[in-house]
Amino acid sequence: MNVRRRLISGTAVAAVTAFGLGTLSACSSDSAAAANTDKFDVVASFYPMAFLAEQIGGDHVNVTSLTEPGQEPHDLEISAKQTAVLQESDAVLYLKDLQPSVDDAVAQSEIKTKIDAASLTTLEKHGNEVGGHAAEHDDHENEELSGLDPHIWLDPVRYSQVAEGVGNAFEKADPDHAAAYKANTAALVKKLGALNTQFKDGLANTRTKVFVTTHAAFGYLAERYGLTEEAINGLDPESEPSAARVKELEKMAKADGVTTVFYETLVSDKTAKTIASDANLKTDVLDPIEGITKKSRGTDYFSVQEANLKALKTALGTK
Repeated sequence: MNVRRRLISGTAVAAVTAFGLGTLSACSSDSAAAANTDKFDVVASFYPMAFLAEQIGGDHVNVTSLTEPGQEPHDLEISAKQTAVLQESDAVLYLKDLQPSVDDAVAQSEIKTKIDAASLTTLEKHGNEVGGHAAEHDDHENEELSGLDPHIWLDPVRYSQVAEGVGNAFEKADPDHAAAYKANTAALVKKLGALNTQFKDGLANTRTKVFVTTHAAFGYLAERYGLTEEAINGLDPESEPSAARVKELEKMAKADGVTTVFYETLVSDKTAKTIASDANLKTDVLDPIEGITKKSRGTDYFSVQEANLKALKTALGTK
């Protein structure tokens, strides 16, 4: 599906995201937690990977996340203690090119089962990668190493594909519990299918198909459901937008019927509110789900995605 995706140019510096990883009900949120337990020990790089491991592994896995609650995943620097945990674990689940320190640690590790989520689905170029602005303005330069958008988990279909791959890897690595992993994977895939249907039906008939975000994280979601993500490229959450930038945004908003400027749960809403006020727009949260904290509109991936859907339906004007 070819969906137009435009970037609002400007001179502001890169947006600095500040997501965190919340605790998981059946996982260890302590990245220094001991490995070598009597369960299948899995190290996950950050929340979307840890959530998959928890859902698929169930009671048979011990999941340790390398990214702590409130920690910005892209800037993660693995400690010596975390490296030791990685070496002692049975498997690692990560997303290549998102966290360079994780990539390096995994490459140097002798861990037997290395699961790269990026290899389990298809990746594309989206958002900040368009127009060549990323290298100059985007703090997430590690995302650009491959030139591909890493935010695959925000598309329930791609996330489901990753889940199936993770399930197969768990079955192979821990055959004693293969039946449980297969059943858990099937249940998760079914829930993701239902979520996809919710998004597809909920966004099928809207007054506009354009939404504005301060972080170009929703390219896959936009493409999946026929929307257009307007990314305010290279936007520092703490900076004031120029008059030219606001004027350009206001013009676009009027032309496309945009009502809302979306910002992220843990990023300052100062700039979003400044732009919205000057352009007579509203503001709301659209969560990239790189982590779950007390500020998240939900307690896990599914509840936050449902909150995202509700926010999009309101902003786009459900018919």
